[in-house]
Amino acid sequence: MAKYDYNLIVIGAGSAGLIASLVSATAGAKTMLVESNQMGGDCLHTGCVPSKTLIASARIAHEVRNASRYGIETTQASTNFPAVMRRVHEAIAQIQPHDSVERYTSLGVDCRRGHARVLDPHIVEVNGERPTTRSIVLATGATPTVPSIPGLLDCQFLTSETLWDLKELPRRLVVLGGGPIGCELAQAFHRLGSKVAIVEVEDQLLPLEDVDVSEVITDVLLSEGVDLYTGWQASACKNQQLTIHRFGRERVLDFDQLLVATGRTPRVKNLGLEEVGINLSAKQTVKVNRYLQTEVNSVFACGDVVGPYQFTHMAAHQAWFASMNALTRPFWRLKLNDKIVPWAIFTDPELARVGVSENDATRLRIPHEVTKYSFAELDRAVAEGTSKGFVKLITKPGKDTLLGACIVGPSAGELISSCINAMRHGYGVNSILSTIHVYPTRMEAVRLAAGRLRRAQAPPSLLKLAERLNALLR
Repeated sequence: MAKYDYNLIVIGAGSAGLIASLVSATAGAKTMLVESNQMGGDCLHTGCVPSKTLIASARIAHEVRNASRYGIETTQASTNFPAVMRRVHEAIAQIQPHDSVERYTSLGVDCRRGHARVLDPHIVEVNGERPTTRSIVLATGATPTVPSIPGLLDCQFLTSETLWDLKELPRRLVVLGGGPIGCELAQAFHRLGSKVAIVEVEDQLLPLEDVDVSEVITDVLLSEGVDLYTGWQASACKNQQLTIHRFGRERVLDFDQLLVATGRTPRVKNLGLEEVGINLSAKQTVKVNRYLQTEVNSVFACGDVVGPYQFTHMAAHQAWFASMNALTRPFWRLKLNDKIVPWAIFTDPELARVGVSENDATRLRIPHEVTKYSFAELDRAVAEGTSKGFVKLITKPGKDTLLGACIVGPSAGELISSCINAMRHGYGVNSILSTIHVYPTRMEAVRLAAGRLRRAQAPPSLLKLAERLNALLR
């Protein structure tokens, strides 16, 4: 085409779509943003914002109930669940203007409400209109996966999308899935007063994490009173009962609400992708290259619809590359670097990770050393009575090159930043050790872990020589 109506049409106004539109409009490109539901997407309305708001209320309830550990006597905390949920929706409303149609319109983005369908590499159908565009960015996100369990569809189950419509605290909650979403919400609802059980088909909670990481979270949940069924498979759902089995044994779990948290599936249906030659992977994600470009040169994709990391921060990171490459093709393109991707799981204690895990390094046969430092040894953690967890560094043998790091403990999502920076900028663990950290803080744990690594790597012959030299100088 000689002329286009738009430089870029972005489909989906979640985290990825908003950033892609913002980048495009900032670059002076004529941009359309199409959203079939609400601006802000899952993160604002059903994901990060509501879940972390709920977790905050649950944490306060837990601290009040356990205040006697700190010498503070209180009456037993009781949950006003409607007030908790009201606070959740107030948080969403307070953040919503940042993602609103009004804001993006003021930035120069043409915002449209409706279902978009790709008719051609340069044509998108929206509400009966067919605007042309030089490039397209797909940012349609993902939706909760519903497993195939007999009777499940008749059980009126909850997902992370429908959970936020609850009016009453469930007396008995069964959570199907022991991954990040399942563990976060299970702990939160138990702390608010529900009797909670988690059913996970794998033999450990958080199956993608190292065993020692899973053990910390498992021990905490068990100590708080959450019932755990790891290695159990759900086989039927009927009359507010979930039947599970393991090695020929069968159990029936009664529930008032059933929360399905078994992963997320990319939103790719009814977009016209196959018709224009855009292929999907076995996991139904949109196939892209290192430039976030599909097999159709004018169509790019980013966020959960691409994967493999279904994180808000990764969606935003991908969106910047996708939109820039969509605008500047074929003259210029930027390669996405996804080797250093951090993430956190917001249980209590938190879990944060970057780079390879110990399991990854072993499975991939990457030569490595493991250094651990327990928060039980850290002054600040002991003083606060929150000493569960550890810092784990994965390094090259005999060197201080950081291959990965994992932190389990309060504020792990913040503490991991020093490890992210070390990997991103290529400086070694010794640089962390030589940096002055404030005492007493949790940040010291990373520095002390670095010190432990350095001592372990000190050559015995050099230590022996130092001992002799000091003897001579006495």
